Amino acid sequence: MKRFAITLLAVVFVASTSLAALAVGPPVIKIPAPKMGTVVFPHAKHQKTIHNCKTCHHKGVAAGACTKCHGVLPNAPKPMMAFHTLCKGCHKKENGPTNCKACHHRS
Repeated sequence: MKRFAITLLAVVFVASTSLAALAVGPPVIKIPAPKMGTVVFPHAKHQKTIHNCKTCHHKGVAAGACTKCHGVLPNAPKPMMAFHTLCKGCHKKENGPTNCKACHHRS
């Protein structure tokens, strides 16, 4: 019985670390914003401070990219509105940058 419990714990540990590795995502995400310049989003940096993926990925990571719904589905806010509401709202609350050039970069 003891051997079974140890084996079970080992399997759970390996499975949980494997799932965590899958949820890492790219270190940087570039979001096109033709009028203001590309948003260079430091995904890895945000993951270090925001530990719950659903804080940003409200439909879950498996739902895919934000633009799979935002800007496509009629009942979903346009991407700019969704990003500005979520990102700038959080930045105001957490004392992050809120000026345009902090996120938007022209090539």
